[in-house]
Formats: sequence, structure tokens, C-alpha cells
Amino acid sequence: MSSKLFVLFRLFFAVVLTFAGLWVVSALAVFVFSARDNARSADAIVVLGAAQYDGKPSPVLKARIDHALDLFGRKLAPRLIVTGGRGEGDTTSEAAVARNYALRRGVPDSAILLESTGRTTEESIRGVAAIFEARDLNTAVLVSDPAHMFRLWVLAHRFGVTPYTSPTRKIRMDPNRRVRWRYMFQESMKAPAALFLEESVAAKLLPPMRRLIPDELAP
Repeated sequence: MSSKLFVLFRLFFAVVLTFAGLWVVSALAVFVFSARDNARSADAIVVLGAAQYDGKPSPVLKARIDHALDLFGRKLAPRLIVTGGRGEGDTTSEAAVARNYALRRGVPDSAILLESTGRTTEESIRGVAAIFEARDLNTAVLVSDPAHMFRLWVLAHRFGVTPYTSPTRKIRMDPNRRVRWRYMFQESMKAPAALFLEESVAAKLLPPMRRLIPDELAP
């Protein structure tokens, strides 16, 4: 083997090891954040959107809102920010459905803020950051599925929000264990990309894994 070829091989091997190491760290972080609840007093509780069906929250979205309402009832924050835009063919947004659900359970309208344009996790967190900047807010309790927590934490820091993660525990995940692990694997791939890349760019570079998990679990 020529010296030049040997150098190229070592460089390739180093790159592979670097990405493998980054993925291992990310996978561990996804696991750790999924098992840890850091809810504490903050400026707002932020609920990440999920699928809604004709104005009714899906089981996943309902679980997220219920968890957020529990935190709100504990007076951890004076505001509830609900997120999520309209999916293809929808007549209302995920945020609007979440707001209506919260109103029916006694949350004052004055305490609810909407981010109703985001169609992806990054767009939603970017919108939340804009709300925070406009209102001079800083800290947020982020509510979503356990596997989603680490990527939310990364994106919140990226857009200037101080996050405290609080995963829901009553989510009706798909009973297929293989599907749950695919969801965790997807998040372990997306989290590092969220630190450096726009979500639209990352989607083109990462394997197309959305079809491997139920739509309502694929933020």
C-alpha cells in the first residue's frame, strides 16, 4: 500500500470513528434525557405539537397537553405556549387544538400563547424563541415525548432559550418495541444534526426514517 493511500485510509477511518463516536454520545444523551424530568419554575411551559384529527388531539398530543396541564397546575409557570401548524389537508392547527383542549380544562385564555406556524420541531422552537424575545422571556419547561427531549434541549439552546425538559410519562406509544427503538434511533441521528444544520438540510442528508414510525410520533 502506497504511503498516500495509507494516509487516505487513515483519514477515512478517523472520520468514520468520529461520526460513530458522535452517534454513540447522542444515543446515550437521548436515553438519559428520556428518563430524566427537569421540570422547575420557568417563564413558560412549552408543549410541542403532534397530530390532531378533525379538531381532536391524537393520543400523543393529548398526553403531552395533559402533562403540561399538570405542570401548570403545580404553578411552575404563568404561561402555556402550545405549538404546531397545520398538516396537509388540515383545517386547523395543532396549536389551536391544544389551546381549545387546555381552555376546556380550566386554563385561562390570557395564560395561553400560540405558535401555530411551525410544521417541524425546529420551526416550532424557532417560533417559540421569537415569542420569548418579544416578551423578554428566558426559561422554558419543554414538554414532549421522552425520545424527543434531547433534540428539543439542543434546539432551545441554539435559538437562545434556556430549557428544562419534562417528558410525558403517559404517552400511548406503539406497542411494537421495534417501532419504539426506531423512534429512539431516529432522534439519536437528528439531535447532532440539529446542533449544526437546518432541519431541511438534515432531512436530505439523513436516511428517510419517517415512514418507520407512526405519523403522530414523527415531529
